[in-house]
Amino acid sequence: MGRKADPSDTKLEQLAEATAQRLPRMLDDVTRLLNNHWPDYADFIITERDEVLASANMFLHRLMRMAKWDITELSDAAEQPSEQLGEQSLFEEIGRAQWQQGRELTSLLSAYQIGARVAWHHVAEVALEVGVPSDVFASLAEAVFIFVDQLSSASARGYVLEQSEAAAARERLRDELGNMLLSDRSDTTAIRAAAARIDWPLPREAAVILVEPDNPVGSALLARLDHSCLHVRRQRMVCAIIPDPDGPTRRQRLATALRGAGAVVGHAVPLENLPASMRVAEVAAQLRRDEVLRDDPVFVDEHLDSIIVHRDPRLLEAFRQQALAPLDELGPVTRERLCETLASWLRHLGDRRAVAEELHIHPQTVRYRLSQLRELFGESLDNPDNRRRLTLALAWGVPEKHRN
Repeated sequence: MGRKADPSDTKLEQLAEATAQRLPRMLDDVTRLLNNHWPDYADFIITERDEVLASANMFLHRLMRMAKWDITELSDAAEQPSEQLGEQSLFEEIGRAQWQQGRELTSLLSAYQIGARVAWHHVAEVALEVGVPSDVFASLAEAVFIFVDQLSSASARGYVLEQSEAAAARERLRDELGNMLLSDRSDTTAIRAAAARIDWPLPREAAVILVEPDNPVGSALLARLDHSCLHVRRQRMVCAIIPDPDGPTRRQRLATALRGAGAVVGHAVPLENLPASMRVAEVAAQLRRDEVLRDDPVFVDEHLDSIIVHRDPRLLEAFRQQALAPLDELGPVTRERLCETLASWLRHLGDRRAVAEELHIHPQTVRYRLSQLRELFGESLDNPDNRRRLTLALAWGVPEKHRN
């Protein structure tokens, strides 16, 4: 570093000695000013006076070193990263403590500014008394506020680091709780403890919401759900757990919030039944991919019949093959037409006119197709049990085998 003339060094030594003697008065002034708006900081200075005096001495020695620098060196000091400061870790910890105690960063930085103003008032007064040269006086002023800016930056860094680390830790704990809720292996005591760690009130009931991972709109909409919802990372789906989904107006708000997301909303169950509800929701998500379910969003409890029937595709296909076996020998076009006619006839309880209107065909065509069906199925069409079986086989569209 560049050195000034020896007379200036002498004046700085006198300044340092005289200012050191004033440090107790300086702390008293700072305490009085802080007590007006930040009494906690004032109390800290009182209870930790020895430690604060040691820090003030450190500040004073650094200030005297910086006062010997020329304007270029001071400019470089203002731009140097705070990690080059020996005090960086201390003031980072102060910033971290500020976040941990739930206080605003701005109040800490304001307290630093008050300390800087008081320090400069005393330093300037002593500098004039001992006759510090004007250029050194200017360097002193610059050094005071550079130093405080650097300490403020260090505390701000600590505050932000603690904030981000705390947020990351909280998200890990939320993930952990979400995965516990969806696991059959978690016990109630462990779940309660995990919920307490993140202040998540255990709801009476909960439901899962699933969105396809390759659906950016759905993922974005799910991310905007309020903080009471737990987001859970799953391999095959983007998932959230929502507490008390059947609360007043909540269902309608969910339907509005998730519209366009292609979401599946599981049925509300007690927490211990959430893993089973998750499996049912996954079946519903597959049915939505297969276009069996088309609502947006799909509420599982509105489609339990579809889910029950389609939960085992192989069993459903075997049932359909058995129920519709009389159509096996027909050509694909004829099979499809007769399936559509039979499904409509069952829905309309045998009303041929209603069938004709639904299928946009002539009533005579309906009569002809129904005669074909009677030839194929015989008296079983008049059997109530068999009609239920046929209704179930055809309720979700014409089976793949019987399409053209």
